[in-house]
Parts: sequence; C-alpha cells; structure tokens
Amino acid sequence: MTMSMIEMKKTLKQLRLSGALATLETRLLEAQSSNLSAVEVLSDLLQDELDRRHTRLLDKCHQRSGLPERASLAEFDWSYNPQIPKRTCFELNTLKFIAEGQNAILVGKSGTGKSHVAKAIAYSAVRSGMHVAYVEADELLGNLAIASTEPLRKKKLLKPLVDADLLVLDDLFLRRRIATESADELQAILHRRYSLRRSCIITTNRVIDDWSKCLGDAALTTAILDRLLHRSVPVEFRGRSYRLKESSSRLVNTEESA
Repeated sequence: MTMSMIEMKKTLKQLRLSGALATLETRLLEAQSSNLSAVEVLSDLLQDELDRRHTRLLDKCHQRSGLPERASLAEFDWSYNPQIPKRTCFELNTLKFIAEGQNAILVGKSGTGKSHVAKAIAYSAVRSGMHVAYVEADELLGNLAIASTEPLRKKKLLKPLVDADLLVLDDLFLRRRIATESADELQAILHRRYSLRRSCIITTNRVIDDWSKCLGDAALTTAILDRLLHRSVPVEFRGRSYRLKESSSRLVNTEESA
C-alpha cells in the first residue's frame, strides 16, 4: 500500500527521522526532475538523516565542552606574529598528543593568540568526538575555593574535569596568587589526569619559573610541574598583541569615518 505524503511525514516523525523528514519533499521533487531511482532517493534521505544527527551530536558536544566559540587555526593571522611556532600548533591540531597522553603548555604575553589556538585545538577534538572540558582558570579556581567545604558540590565540579579526554585551562595564573585550597585542588586534578594519561592544554602569561610565586608553595609547584612537564609539548608565543592590533584598526576606521 502506497503512503500519501502526509502519511510518510507522520511515519518519519514517529520514527524520529527528523533529517529525512526535513528534506523529504525536496528529495522527491529532485527524483521527479532528475529521473532518480528509488535506491538513489532512499540513499539521499538516509544521508540527510545521518548529517542531521551528526550536526546535532556536534552541537551537543560543543555545548557540553564549555567552549565559548568554534575557533579554527585557519582563521588565525599567522603573518602578524611570525615568531609563533605555526608548525607546532598545527601538529597539536592533529590531536596526536591526546592519543599519546601528552599535555600542551602555551606560554606567552597577553594577546599573542594562546587562547585562540587552544580553543581551535579543543574544537577539533570536539569535532572528532572527544569529550572536551574548557574552563577559564580564574573562574575554576574561584569555584574550587568556594566548594572546598561542600563535598557534593566539589565532586560535581571535579568529575567532568577529570573525565574529559582533553581539559583546557585557559589563562592560568592570571592573578598573581591563588588560594591555598584552590592550589591543592588544582594539584589533585592534574595528578588524577596524569595517572589516567589524559591530556591538558594550559595557557598562561606566566613563565614557568614564576609559577611558585602564584602557588605560594615550592613543594606544590614541583608536584604540579612534575606531572605536567613529564609528557608535554611547550609552545612559546612571542610578538605583539592581536587585541591591540584590532583596537588600533577600529580606532583608525572610526577616525576615517568621522
């Protein structure tokens, strides 16, 4: 028995095939105009369904990751700061370092592109189906300090940071000194991830020699660095600030239009 258009749409909806439902009429019109076979039409509808599901899964993974944007290395202006190790950044973007349980530590002055590169690599990991957790370090450390006396809240906060295939700590040590409770929890997170061979990307404008000043404890600093640097890819970002460049461009455009 041949179904009517209304019946086919109702059936696709009941089967939760939203991708095929969205393109059904277009595919049937295409079949009529191009003389497509039933197999070709069915193949196209199934591909539409797969594409829709992949897009929805990617959106869900991106939302869960905490990434504020979908960055890419392709949109990065490498010519502005030619000293930035472009080849190393693209090598990290292959995600091989995650498969090998390594960390990436991106160090450099504010505005030199560390966060953009970290977000781009993280989004590549999201697109590949990995579980990614992106957090701004200051916000995380503040929340850890608050949750230090609340076991359930702390457990809920720490679990996704430990479970993620890739953890991105952006702008670590933006403040010169962090609370003792936060430093202890940071060490616990990094120790657990080290034991599980799960990768981290850390961006910071503090050279590693200054980390003990921010943590306020030489032994704790040694414990953290021992785990981070054992399997790591250090990347130094030198050059001028992209944010200052953009601000200057906006200022010039404003003056020219005045």
